[in-house]
Amino acid sequence: REAIGDLNRRGNNVVVVDHDPDVITAAQRVIEIGPAAGVAGGEVVFDGTPEKIVKDKSSITGQYLSGERGYLMSERRKPRGRIKLHEASGHNLKNIDVEFPLGCLCVVTGVSGAGKSTLVQETLYPAICRKLQKNSDAPLPFRDVTGLGPVKDVVLFDQSPPGKSSRSNPVTYVKAFDEIRKAFAETQDAKSRGLTAKHFSFNVKGGRCDRCEGDGFLRVDMQFMADILMKCEQCNGARYRDEVLAVKYRKKNIADVLNMTVREAFSFFRGQVKLQSRLKALIDVGLEYIRLGQSSATMSSGEAQRLKLALHLNVTTRGRSLFVLDEPTCGLHMNDVAKLVECFESLIAVGHSLIVVEHDLSLIKHADWIIDMGPGPADDGGMVVAQGTPEEVAVNPDSITGKFLKKALDI
Repeated sequence: REAIGDLNRRGNNVVVVDHDPDVITAAQRVIEIGPAAGVAGGEVVFDGTPEKIVKDKSSITGQYLSGERGYLMSERRKPRGRIKLHEASGHNLKNIDVEFPLGCLCVVTGVSGAGKSTLVQETLYPAICRKLQKNSDAPLPFRDVTGLGPVKDVVLFDQSPPGKSSRSNPVTYVKAFDEIRKAFAETQDAKSRGLTAKHFSFNVKGGRCDRCEGDGFLRVDMQFMADILMKCEQCNGARYRDEVLAVKYRKKNIADVLNMTVREAFSFFRGQVKLQSRLKALIDVGLEYIRLGQSSATMSSGEAQRLKLALHLNVTTRGRSLFVLDEPTCGLHMNDVAKLVECFESLIAVGHSLIVVEHDLSLIKHADWIIDMGPGPADDGGMVVAQGTPEEVAVNPDSITGKFLKKALDI
């Protein structure tokens, strides 16, 4: 915030796209776009000063800044066991022993470069994978990891695109597309044409467009320039052959459905309980605005993590899992963070555990346990400077995070 202010004081005009309350309140002019995301957005809902936005009842941002909207604080949960990482010494870690509580929300904090990702993503996660005989990259140096008895699986939600190919999209990723294809295959139109569920897939031969092979576009190699994507002339971007597109379910063809938003599809497929439950998970993580057929490769890092989270909201019978997340609030509005916290609560309620690397104070203050790394970046970091409940870390004089957390908790 101070660096942005310096640019402005030197006579520059600065335009910032941000959700951070401190940045918003320091601005001289605030423009809010909305009122919601995706097709429900695109309008200017507020244009004025920070002082005025907190009084504007039509502004969701203003409602959070004024305290009219907020996050319901749950009681701090007690750990159901602990994972202990012994003598971690990768990169800047100072041969440290760290305990991570299970059955609750554990947040790892610290300044940038303090060693958070080194500790969690590059040491703890692959170390657990090795113990559980899961494939992963080799962990950075450590001596041992213990206390894994209650953990049946470990899942990392990083910021990489979900899915293994450009064909992956939200409904294929959360296993909802099978139900959509089945609904079309059961129509009289499909049966009369001899079409089965496989014909409504754009990933296999049979029903997909032969020219673009179900992509909806053709890639033109420009050699020394970036490739150009051109809409397929044969299917006009619809991905399917004409006889498949002629099949209608409630007056919509399969291409029409893939162009729906998650929220629209949830209403459209009323009565399809299994399908609606999978779409509901996308709504619960705040992705109701994305289109079913949108390529997962085009999603932001924050959207990608929430899509991965949605998959596991539907799979709560696999035993107690440990979910590891890397800055899941990246790019999220305060309202989206509130939905994310609700998803975390749902996962913990059915027996799972979460370890989250995070900078966002609105999420940090909801933690059951904080592990604060530091005290500084790079060689000045690599140690646990404070740990405990948010209230305990907030009053720890050694914690930089605690200084800001104290204000957020109004202690």
